[in-house]
Amino acid sequence: MGLMFFPPSPRFVTLSAAAALSAQAAGTARRVGVFVEPDDGLLTETLNTVALDAIQLHGKESAARVAEVRERFRLPVWKAVSIAEPADVERARQYFGAADRLLFDAKPPKGSKLPGGNAVSFDWTLLTGSEWPLPWLLSGGLHAGNIAEAVQLTGAKAVDVSSGVESEPGQKDPARIRSFLAAVAAIRQ
Repeated sequence: MGLMFFPPSPRFVTLSAAAALSAQAAGTARRVGVFVEPDDGLLTETLNTVALDAIQLHGKESAARVAEVRERFRLPVWKAVSIAEPADVERARQYFGAADRLLFDAKPPKGSKLPGGNAVSFDWTLLTGSEWPLPWLLSGGLHAGNIAEAVQLTGAKAVDVSSGVESEPGQKDPARIRSFLAAVAAIRQ
C-alpha cells in the first residue's frame, strides 16, 4: 500500500490520514511511503507519525542519497527509475547496492509536474531479458486491459498500480480494482 507524501500529487495524504490508513493496514499489507526528493526532516517527521515498512524514492535521488536514506532510517528503500530509452534501463544499475528494490516507471510527459502517476506506460520490451540482482516492480500506465501483456513482455513478478484503478486522479474505483485483480489472477493460471 503506497502512501503518497508529495503535495502536488492528487494522491497526497496528510500525516494524520496516513497514520490512520497505516494502522488499518498493519499486518495485512506492506506500507510504503512514497517521497520525491525528501529532506531528512520530512522523513523523520513522517516516520515519527506513520508506521512504514519501506520508503520509496520517486525523484532524481542519486545512488549516494538512496544509500544514505537506507542507512539513516533503517528501512528498506525502493528507488523508482523513469524509463523511456535503453540508457534509462542501464542507469538503473547505479542503484545496485544502494536500493533494496527498483521500480521501473514511465518517464513523465513533458510539462508534467509529477514524476510518476501520469497514467502513461513505456516500451516494456526495454526490460525484456534483463537480469537484476535485486527485486523490482513494473509501474506506469498499468490497468486491467494491459497487465497480462506487460507481465509477459517484462517477466515482472510484482507490479505497482495507481492511476489504472482510478475513476479520476486520486479517486480509487472499486470496480477497476476488482477488474485489475481479476486480470492479475488470470495471469497466474
